[in-house]
Amino acid sequence: MSTPTDHPATSHQPSHQQLALLAGLAVVAVWGANFAVQKALFGLLPPGAFLFARYLLMPLAGALLLLHANGWRWPRLPRRDLVQLAWLGILGHTLHVSMVTFGIHWSTAFSSALIMACSPVFTLLILHWAGIEALSRGQVAGVALACAGVLIFLSDKLLGGNFAATGGDLMMLLAASFFSYYTVMSKPLIQRHGGKAVMAHCLLAGSPLIVLGGLPAALDAPWAQMGAYHWGLLLWASLVSAFLGWLVWGWVNETRGVARTAPLQYLMPLVAGVVAWWATGERFTGLKIGGALLTLAGVAWAQYAVAGRRSAAQDAAAGLD
Repeated sequence: MSTPTDHPATSHQPSHQQLALLAGLAVVAVWGANFAVQKALFGLLPPGAFLFARYLLMPLAGALLLLHANGWRWPRLPRRDLVQLAWLGILGHTLHVSMVTFGIHWSTAFSSALIMACSPVFTLLILHWAGIEALSRGQVAGVALACAGVLIFLSDKLLGGNFAATGGDLMMLLAASFFSYYTVMSKPLIQRHGGKAVMAHCLLAGSPLIVLGGLPAALDAPWAQMGAYHWGLLLWASLVSAFLGWLVWGWVNETRGVARTAPLQYLMPLVAGVVAWWATGERFTGLKIGGALLTLAGVAWAQYAVAGRRSAAQDAAAGLD
């Protein structure tokens, strides 16, 4: 999630624009690779134990960042906003991140990345349901095309009776809808209080249930068997991909503008697929590749169907890990 800035500031020099583009590509590469990183980590560490460790680290990092940004004083927010932030923390972290983690564990890295790329479609549907934005015929057609692509992509698992992997993909799809709702509802809070405050409060609100739920798995986890490699994967997934990636992505959006930065995230499934093929030996059939291309084409069509008008789904592309 990043501070929603529609247009890049005119004071930025071309060198800053180029640096922001490179930084945006780097973040997309990190996020795309992170699906395979978590998949490799789950070969030793159960997902519940991973979530337990991750949500001990991230709230501490978020709180320290917010304190540092405010002169080591905790900002005072209106009670109504605190209640909203608590709900968004539960939705965006307790539910969304937990479902993504178990979805990756049950499915594959490439499948998980592709399903999460559908988030802008859910954003359009949520905005339409809330009466904020009407859907054009082109956007409806794009949504239908993306849904057809997902069904084709999942067809081999459904026909093959691989219900665990199918359940993981469906869980990712539901998680993508939660992420979209989180994005829409958090935007006014970010505008009022800034991204650091929203991130820190949401992490603190969403962490307790994750830590409590992951405690049994953490107690049984083989921590003694984890070497430098596995600890590196854990720190990478928790602090580099999820935490630092969020911060860099916010600066990229501030510098380049959300509308220019959002399309970079369509590279994420490609990165995830290449890394999964190289690191984990994941294989792709022609049917899966065709379904993936159809899905991404539908998402892009739905997002950019209205020429000359900034689609609200572009805001969803600047999002949570």
